[in-house]
Amino acid sequence: MRVAQRSPDDDHESPVPFAERAAAASRSTWISVWVNVTLCTVQIVVGVFARSQALIADGLHSLSDLISDFVVLGANRISGRSADAAHPYGYLRVETAASLVLGLILLAVGAGMLWSAAMKLEDPSAVAPVHVIALCVAITTLVAKEALFRYMLAVAKRVKSSMLVANAWHARSDAASSLVVSVGIIGNLLGFPLLDPIAAAIVGFMVARMGWSFGWQALRDLMDRAADEVEIAAIRATIADTPGVRAVHDLRTRKTGDMIIADAHIEVDATLSVEAGHAIAVAARNRVLQRHRVLNLMTHIDPWKRPDGDHESPPA
Repeated sequence: MRVAQRSPDDDHESPVPFAERAAAASRSTWISVWVNVTLCTVQIVVGVFARSQALIADGLHSLSDLISDFVVLGANRISGRSADAAHPYGYLRVETAASLVLGLILLAVGAGMLWSAAMKLEDPSAVAPVHVIALCVAITTLVAKEALFRYMLAVAKRVKSSMLVANAWHARSDAASSLVVSVGIIGNLLGFPLLDPIAAAIVGFMVARMGWSFGWQALRDLMDRAADEVEIAAIRATIADTPGVRAVHDLRTRKTGDMIIADAHIEVDATLSVEAGHAIAVAARNRVLQRHRVLNLMTHIDPWKRPDGDHESPPA
């Protein structure tokens, strides 16, 4: 895919080269792996020792992050494969499928946390006082996860990857859950033991809600969801501004990973030769691929203002 440099007069964001996206995804995800391995081990071990269900739940959340990281690494490796006869548009939708898997993992982990917390709340006498070390671990986790989120989100936005955005927000959900866990542990230490399983239940709800959101968005993309209206309008404008193009109609888009596949009818003067009309279509396609996150644009040439009813009437 060709990528153009952005000029001061160009308000479009050029696509990020795939090699750069893949390298950034791999680097940021491996950092997340090591952070999650450390936090998950410490949280679960200390949670068992300190008798904190909320900290154990937070550790399981970190474990789900670790699983998600390996899903992202696998998807990143597969999506980097070149297009072939069986997959002429490449393997970019593997990223969308990975986002769906991440959502399902979060949903399952959140549901498990809610169930475990509900069992504890049914028998308040089984809730034991926690040790103060649990609070220290929860606060340390909060700081580490927030820092990891900010780093991963910055990388995701730079390379424009929805899969990395999903994984970054997974880290943010851990930071938010660690905050809730800290509050629950403080309440337990102050003599309100039920606050620990209540905190675990809140964490479970947050995780499940985020999982549902990511999963639903990924499922919509797998069903050929169109690009957003702003991006469609920008693509239409790029085509319409191509020299020789009189009008554009029937512009359709569908998501494939973080890229877009589009097709459009381009109207040109009816007196032009086939070769001239083809040259205009090629120029329009190249402009779109250079300026937008478009993997391919299929064009159909129509004579301008021809009243054959196969397209919308051009504006007066």
